[in-house]
Amino acid sequence: MPHRWDPARYLTYADERGRPFVELIARVPASAPSTVVDLGCGPGNLTRLLAERWPEARVLGIDSSPEMIATARASGAAVDFEVGDLREWVSSGSTTGGAGSTTGATADVLVSNATLQWVPGHLDLLPALAAAVAPGGWLAFQVPGNFDEPSHTLRAELAAEAPYAEHTAGVATPDAHDAATYLEVLSALGCEVDAWETTYLHVLQGEDPVFTWVSGTGARPTLQALEEVDPALRHRYEEEFKSRLRAAYPDTGRGVVLPFRRVFVVAQKPGQVPEGSA
Repeated sequence: MPHRWDPARYLTYADERGRPFVELIARVPASAPSTVVDLGCGPGNLTRLLAERWPEARVLGIDSSPEMIATARASGAAVDFEVGDLREWVSSGSTTGGAGSTTGATADVLVSNATLQWVPGHLDLLPALAAAVAPGGWLAFQVPGNFDEPSHTLRAELAAEAPYAEHTAGVATPDAHDAATYLEVLSALGCEVDAWETTYLHVLQGEDPVFTWVSGTGARPTLQALEEVDPALRHRYEEEFKSRLRAAYPDTGRGVVLPFRRVFVVAQKPGQVPEGSA
């Protein structure tokens, strides 16, 4: 069963989650694209920045979560938001606006922020993503690169223990590659690629802040799987997970430091640059 997203929990650290998006878009040199698409737009708070950056463009946000899209639509942003699967959008070659679908349409700027890590085998999807970009246009994405950190390894280790293992086997888990791998694949497609990595040191406040962070993203499928079996079992898991996270991320007296590595890619597709886009 697909896991359900909680927009309110996800937005708890909106500023910290939003900073990589801002830094990613700052490296996209398009000046006046006609069509901008955000694949995996979440609650739409960052997609709104695309409409502000390119006010003349038709901006479309797509997310597979009805809860996220409902929140995005309620934001009042000048963006078309649609429920949809990233893979289906890519395979159909369509962008959807208020007037319906245009088969074979392409994006001048195609953005995916902290989404591809949830798509199994997404490296094989990169040629199709590049194909969805207009000649001379840009593909820009960012994925977490922190899956070897305790915030993820502790979740997996605990989930593999009794009595949780039988209920958490096969739950969705995020994964991604390093910047060099993405550069190699997209360069082989003829793209000009700018790829880099950044490690943020987020200083988080509050009670069990690392748990609050991961429970809105990477740990959410595990927690949902346990909740569906028995809320008490989820509570037991949460308490042990929090305890282990506190040991791994101690409070310094000024907050809890969460190192967070992220991988960025901006690739320009070969071909004529769309008019007004550079």
